[in-house]
Amino acid sequence: MAKRCVPVTVRWSDMDAFGHVNNVQVLRLLEEVRVHAFEDLRDGGGPSLLESGVVVARHEVEYLAPLVWRLAPVPADIWITSVGGASFEVGYEVYDVEEGPAEGRRTTYVRAATTCVAFDLATGATRRLSPFEREVLEGWLDEPVPFRRRAQ
Repeated sequence: MAKRCVPVTVRWSDMDAFGHVNNVQVLRLLEEVRVHAFEDLRDGGGPSLLESGVVVARHEVEYLAPLVWRLAPVPADIWITSVGGASFEVGYEVYDVEEGPAEGRRTTYVRAATTCVAFDLATGATRRLSPFEREVLEGWLDEPVPFRRRAQ
């Protein structure tokens, strides 16, 4: 099932003095997308990663165009780009597709990747992904995030 679109709301308070969404707030938007997607990962009736334990180990964000406040949610695609023994990488793309005279033209605001690590909440240590988690995550596998400034 690879990429999934999660619409996310931009808050008025997310803007900075330059009139666009602040870079720190972009990470909050990505977190909201990730939380919604992890809940969707209950496919098959298992616990969500939020219940079984997951922590963020790394973010990489590429800002491509200014994202400004608007009433309508902004679409954000989320997918898994790799799955390891205890970790996995999440890819994102926040964008708009124009309607009206410029219909179909795509504006990409942000591309990002987050490395997540399975975490045992009881022991406070990393853990291996369960077979169920691995199966579900692998069902979301797609291409790596196409960063402009990174050699692929």
